[in-house]
Amino acid sequence: MNDPLFWLVLSLLLVAFSLTTVLIVTLPAMLALARAARSIEKLADTLERELPPTLEAIRLTGIEISELTDDVNDGVQTAGEIVKQVDESLDHVRQQTQQVQTTTKSIFTGIKVAWKTFSGKTQAKKNTRKQ
Repeated sequence: MNDPLFWLVLSLLLVAFSLTTVLIVTLPAMLALARAARSIEKLADTLERELPPTLEAIRLTGIEISELTDDVNDGVQTAGEIVKQVDESLDHVRQQTQQVQTTTKSIFTGIKVAWKTFSGKTQAKKNTRKQ
């Protein structure tokens, strides 16, 4: 047992056995790693092909949304101006209606006074004739 050649051979056999075991164990892991590398390469190719047009479409969509937002803001502002104009028109119509009412009252008052005046003269003439 003290023979160094025996221990050397035994050590070499154990190292060979260990390396063989490690190789057998790592072989499926290496194959799986190779499959994963191929999948990643396919994914990278797909992304390289598909990502730029997608990003361009997203950029264009953002621009269109900005334009639509501006259009909506312009529409809301225009609608606000129209509402303001309608409100001013309604105020103007109210003023005109009040003027018409005042004028109409004045005309009717004038007609009443004229009627009373003409009716009063004819009655005064009748009263004068009766006496």
